[in-house]
Amino acid sequence: MKFGLYSEMQLSNGKTEKQVYDEVIKQIIHADQAGFDVYSLIDHHHFSKFSVSANPLAVYAAVAHQTRHIRFRTALHILPQVNPLRMAGEIAVADILTDGRIEVGVGRGHAWVFPDEGIVPIEEAKPRFEEALAILEQGLSEGRVNFQGEFFTAKDVDIVPRPLQKKMPYYTGGTSNRTYEQAGMKGWGIFVPPLLPLENLKEQLNIYRDACHKYGNEPQVVWLHAVYMDDDAAQIRKESEKHFKNFLAGNSAPTVKLPNKDRMINAGFNFYAKGILEKLADMTYEQITEGDVVWIGTPEEICEKIERVKREVEGLTEIDFLTNYGGMDHWKVIKQQELISKHIIPNFK
Repeated sequence: MKFGLYSEMQLSNGKTEKQVYDEVIKQIIHADQAGFDVYSLIDHHHFSKFSVSANPLAVYAAVAHQTRHIRFRTALHILPQVNPLRMAGEIAVADILTDGRIEVGVGRGHAWVFPDEGIVPIEEAKPRFEEALAILEQGLSEGRVNFQGEFFTAKDVDIVPRPLQKKMPYYTGGTSNRTYEQAGMKGWGIFVPPLLPLENLKEQLNIYRDACHKYGNEPQVVWLHAVYMDDDAAQIRKESEKHFKNFLAGNSAPTVKLPNKDRMINAGFNFYAKGILEKLADMTYEQITEGDVVWIGTPEEICEKIERVKREVEGLTEIDFLTNYGGMDHWKVIKQQELISKHIIPNFK
């Protein structure tokens, strides 16, 4: 079992953007020293309450020489909105600077990154993703791209520099059946969305595992979950409640920019048309903690929750904790990373 950390780098009241970045860099360095396997940052633009993580590769380059073992993963590069030829080169640079510790996360992106007046219409998200992915994979593996598509054309284009890793690890995540099927076909790892209970994802995980078995790949399920631990339940609430609420409010905030519902459904973003995310900000602390939206408890209780997920999720290979969410105070983040390192990881390694 591998253990990692994941952050959306949310900007809440009371912190500057520079403070958020300075703290995350310190947290990544600590995570490396504490024995975590991987650190993941979201790649997201335009909604600071949800995320100010606009360039994860730059963060990884900044901490590369201050860390030794921890790997770095972007969750996820939004391929419909990038030039995949440039993206291949940028990933290669990051792989060189981190001494071969980059892992590639790819996806179509949240529906709200395709507003009604956007540069890329939401209807083009899926076909652009497929073309950009083909170019990115070819560029990172072969170093030269030949491709003819509807949106992208490349004739004998050299990708420089070349990444250190001969075979880049790929991951994806989301809520659509197609995402889980494609991940299984290609042998990618799959992120489980951090705010959805297991019951909501059983169908998609079955699709993923079926595709893995059909194409001879081993499932790699990465379980994302926000956590707060202490031996005292009252202390947990005192230290975490406002951050949990800010976390959910931040994930709900960009929904005001969602495209028309029919357009989302026609473009394959059915989950966003259900109105689930819009309701997150209205959840009470009791609903958040008792509904398996987040995990709270003693380290022993968190170990029990992990054991339950292990029993119920075939192919689980990694737990990634969110310890920095909703403007979490830096000292609280380090406290959680220390508890995970001392009391959770040793039980499953």
